[in-house]
Amino acid sequence: MDFNNDLLHTPDGMRDTYGKEMAKKSDIMNRIRNRIRLYGYEEIQTPTIEFYDVFSSEVGTKPVRELYKLLDNEGNLLVLRPDFTPSVARCAAKYFYDEASPIRFTYAGSVFGNTSSLQGKLSETIQMGAELINAPSVNADAEILALLIDSLLQTGLTQFQISVGNVDYFKGICQAVGLDQQTETQLRDRLSGKNYFAAEELLRGQGFDRATRDLFLKATRFVSTREELSQFLTPDMHPQARGAIERLMELCDLIEAYGFSQYVSYDLSLLSKYRYYTGIVFKGYTYGAGEAIASGGRYDGLLSYYGKSAAAIGVMIQLDLLMEALRRQGIAVETAPAPQKLAFSDGDAVTQIGRAMELRSQGHAVILQ
Repeated sequence: MDFNNDLLHTPDGMRDTYGKEMAKKSDIMNRIRNRIRLYGYEEIQTPTIEFYDVFSSEVGTKPVRELYKLLDNEGNLLVLRPDFTPSVARCAAKYFYDEASPIRFTYAGSVFGNTSSLQGKLSETIQMGAELINAPSVNADAEILALLIDSLLQTGLTQFQISVGNVDYFKGICQAVGLDQQTETQLRDRLSGKNYFAAEELLRGQGFDRATRDLFLKATRFVSTREELSQFLTPDMHPQARGAIERLMELCDLIEAYGFSQYVSYDLSLLSKYRYYTGIVFKGYTYGAGEAIASGGRYDGLLSYYGKSAAAIGVMIQLDLLMEALRRQGIAVETAPAPQKLAFSDGDAVTQIGRAMELRSQGHAVILQ
């Protein structure tokens, strides 16, 4: 029988997962899911395919060219979900429009990114996360960070660091020095890419003096304590920038109360590529992953795009990167015992089937062969 060998392959950036690898992934997902539930979060499932406008450029997610786009039978432009947060925000605006008390959602599923130069990256990845809506306080910021750290610890990971920033610090300095929108965007890209030399060159080219350049560049220092954060405060600093520092100082106290201070550091140059973030932003790093295994932040203006005015903050864990980090760090992931095998012939089939069902009722996996 002739067949097309191409049918055995997956598209670029896609892959099959099966056997022990799938068993390990399921175990890690269950550990994270069970831990998030202990914080009072309820599961939510949103469609894999959404209308294009849910993720349009106005929302500030992935660039339009990186979306998988398709048309339905009526000619509506659709996309494969590139990010969970806008989907959950849309859902909350639709079903919880009048709800004012905090809403807690947790999710898990595939997201898709259509890039021409994958460089070994997957086009379809699994994300898990949580969203806390109608919660404007710093206590919500601390809860999301604690939930993330707690979840990572449940997977067996111990050597990781959550880097926390606040985009209001950058925005406040931009307003204070009168930075135009184009330069602000260019500077954001260079700082978020940790290209500090290019950032200084850009500021110098705009004619800013040493003192003004230092307002931005001193934000590249990593700090880990409330006292170190307080050193960023100056008597004449912009109110928005001051508020950002003071909120991080409050957050530092709360993280200490959770007992997770050792896993958190602060980086005021941390700026997400997603433009919908409005305050606290963070990324989680560990050995062997190559990039952040987790990220998130506050997005107080996003739900208004879907018609509901509500403050919110969320976190996302890149499961595939986390699994790679666990593998490279030699951290064992438990899987279920191999099924017990029962041999049978035509003569004793009835007896062996009864035995197999009895063992299954006790929670044992059985293969009849």
